[in-house]
Parts: sequence; C-alpha cells; structure tokens
Amino acid sequence: MMLLVPAHPLRPRRPDDHFAPEAHAARAAGIDVAVVDHDAVARDDAQAAVTAVPAGGVAVYRGWMLHSDRYAGFADALTARDVTLRTSAEQYRRAHELPGWYDGLAAVTPTSTWTTGAERTAFDQARTRLGGGAAVLRDYTKSMKHHWHEAAFIPDLTDPEAAWQVATRFRELRADDFTGGFVLRAFERLTTAEARTWWIGGACVLVGAHPDTPDDLPPTGLDLTTLTPLVAALDLPFVTIDLARRDDGVWRVIELGDGQVSDRPTSISADDFVTALWAGGVPQRQ
Repeated sequence: MMLLVPAHPLRPRRPDDHFAPEAHAARAAGIDVAVVDHDAVARDDAQAAVTAVPAGGVAVYRGWMLHSDRYAGFADALTARDVTLRTSAEQYRRAHELPGWYDGLAAVTPTSTWTTGAERTAFDQARTRLGGGAAVLRDYTKSMKHHWHEAAFIPDLTDPEAAWQVATRFRELRADDFTGGFVLRAFERLTTAEARTWWIGGACVLVGAHPDTPDDLPPTGLDLTTLTPLVAALDLPFVTIDLARRDDGVWRVIELGDGQVSDRPTSISADDFVTALWAGGVPQRQ
C-alpha cells in the first residue's frame, strides 16, 4: 500500500508542507509514500503529475481538493502505471458532491434541493420546492459560509429577488470553482461547533474537531448508532462527516466529504491520524 501526497511546489521531490507531517508519520509506520504534482492534475495533465509514483500497487491519496473530473483523470493516469486508487472515480464523485450522498442521509441532514447549472429559472424552481422559511445556499461541493449574509444565508425563501441576489453573489465568489449547480438547504439552528468524524468502510475510526474550530472538541461518547448503518449503506470507502447539534439536542449531518481531500484539524496529530486510519484498515477496493 502507498500514500500519495502533493509535492512541494518549489521542491518537487518533497511533500508539500501542509501534508509533510502525515507523510513523515506514514513513513515512520512503514507505509510507502510518493508525491504527485497537484497543479498538473488540476490543469488536466495527470500523466505528468504521477511520474514520480512507483509502478504497481494500491494507493490512498491525501491532498488538496480535486474536481471530480480531475480526480477521474488522476485515477486513469495511475491505472496506466498499474496503481489503483482505493477510492474509485465514481466513489469520489458520490462523496465529494452533495447529490451523490444526500438521499442516503436525508433522514439525518437538512432537507435539500438543487439545480443543474446556474440558471435563474432552475433556482426559482428549487427554491419553491424547498418551501418557506430560511435556507443556506451552496453548490455541489462547497458553501461560502465565511460570506454568510451576502452569499450563504437566505432569510426568506418566499422573497425571490432577495434570494436570487444571494445566489448571484455566491456564483460570483465561486467563479470558476462553481460546481454542478445551486444547492438550497433548509436552515437549522445549531448550538455547537462542527465535529469532524472519519469513516472507513462504513465504520467511524476517529472523532475530532473541525479544522475551522480545532480547539472546540466534540463531546466524548458521541452517539453514532443511528448514523452508522446509513453510512455503511452508502458503500463509500473513506469519508468524513461533519456533525453539529441542533437546538433540539439532535446531532445533524452538515457535510459528507471524501476523506482523501478533507483537512485534518491541528488538534489531531499526524501520528494519531495515520495510526487511526491504518488501524481502521484504510479500505480495500472491491
């Protein structure tokens, strides 16, 4: 098994500084590590990106977020070197984009609707389907929560012009990174910071803080009994799930993401992180 991490932009034989601690921890644990050129993958030159990857074997990626199409090209380039990513391109897309996982977790996450593309008519149809009240706007992969009032929060779904103003600003800020379409999620009042949970083969192997709030540790003994069978049924090999407690005391799924491109909070050491992932048996491809 092999861990793939992005190369340092100025020292291409070394891991990028952000992922170097995980690379060092993996090597210390006896795991082979190779670097890839993330910028080459992002510009759709995946063949050039993987020239430093040894031929043959199975690999897990830990790196910067990739568009689903770029990940597919990355997987194909590795296949040409007889290297198999344990998360397939189809599995990555289902984890990385909300429409891929929403139906399986609909009972434990805010009610959502979405569009294909960024047209006003489709947005209004999605807004109407969601009904009244407030909503949070995002696209298939990301919100703009740090621009909450101008590009994320819609106070009243029945006010079409105000809602479209938020959507327009969101689209402007996302620019070329806008993915898939608009996603409208019913607003739920939360009372805690988000917790990030790490899952391998449908089992939770690590619970910690969210990278945005690394010092806000979740409570011990977080009850995942309702969530676990739903995650297992998704049949995704390596994912993160961000949870927060609603004002009625119920823990809700805020986001599911592919574990390969989910950031590790600073409150979890690289050594503990690598130990948890590999003790959990970073999943085999079926």
